[in-house]
Amino acid sequence: MNKNKRYNRQIILPEIGVAGQDKISKASVLCIGAGGLGSPALLYLAAAGVGRIGIVDFDRVDESNLQRQILFTVDQIGQNKAQAAKARLQALNPEIEIEIYDQELSAANAVDLFARYDVIIDGTDNFTTKFLINDAAVKTGKPFVYGSILGFEGQAAVFNYKGGPCYRCLFPESPRSHIPNCAEAGVIGAVAGIIGTLQAMEALKIIVEHENLKPLSGQLYTLDARTMRSQILSLPKDLACCVCSKTPDEIVLPSSGMIVEISPQHAQKNTAALLLDVRERDEWDAGHIQGAEHFALSALMAGAQLQMPKDRAIILYCQKGKRSQMAAQILKAAGYTNLSNMTGGYDAWLERA
Repeated sequence: MNKNKRYNRQIILPEIGVAGQDKISKASVLCIGAGGLGSPALLYLAAAGVGRIGIVDFDRVDESNLQRQILFTVDQIGQNKAQAAKARLQALNPEIEIEIYDQELSAANAVDLFARYDVIIDGTDNFTTKFLINDAAVKTGKPFVYGSILGFEGQAAVFNYKGGPCYRCLFPESPRSHIPNCAEAGVIGAVAGIIGTLQAMEALKIIVEHENLKPLSGQLYTLDARTMRSQILSLPKDLACCVCSKTPDEIVLPSSGMIVEISPQHAQKNTAALLLDVRERDEWDAGHIQGAEHFALSALMAGAQLQMPKDRAIILYCQKGKRSQMAAQILKAAGYTNLSNMTGGYDAWLERA
């Protein structure tokens, strides 16, 4: 295939040109997550001819994903997202290399993975993994393109770029109150498309390095799609930042989780374990698993202590399975050693029934 013909529409741009396209073809980008943000980002990076793309995702395609995760089709429901994404991207551009990692990003593998790529894209939906991405990016000296969506709102920024601020300069630690994710609060798919596409653009700007292409370093782009009002806020670098003020050797990566996942079927069979519902009281009152106990995530985040033996087998659940992961992390940090998270949460339990 004639590469000049394939990429002609961007090569004729003075900011790209043949030299810029050559940089793109030699560049490598690692995308953490192939969901709502990762889908458009990966499609446009592959179409632009980024020479090597890595995808980290251990999740599987679910029917509820199709409203916003435009990489996937009905025929791919049940498939691993990274593998399904590779098939779609290779069909779009067979000239590029796609590497997949069917695993969870963790403190154990992040540094090795990040070292292999030029740019990191954050396509995740939780603070725990975003902090891990940031800290590993700083430790390995890689810029990372941040994205976040919820409802009709979205954000994007470039962190750790040429001495600019990192994510911890904006958010030093997780919020103390519960922040709902897309599964809980909802999201309009087009917002994921806008922010994910913007992330692809920022990655290309970093790769091409043209003087007229300024990445969103030290800036936070925000969008409210209900009115289409957007802002670009200035983000100063925190000279006392708990991560980017340190040397790489001083940075200790946070745990990304590694909480055991258990299906509703196996949870039902494990009669010795305590089922712990971490939803809010109104959700519990509307319906819960018989025999379960209630202890809201918001109470855990406010500092309330769970009063039971720390070696007790506990299976946590919420509505979809995300908040219970966060609750498990809090309990793990408090010394609980026998924790499992029920995949799919109460919704999956009801479907099983």
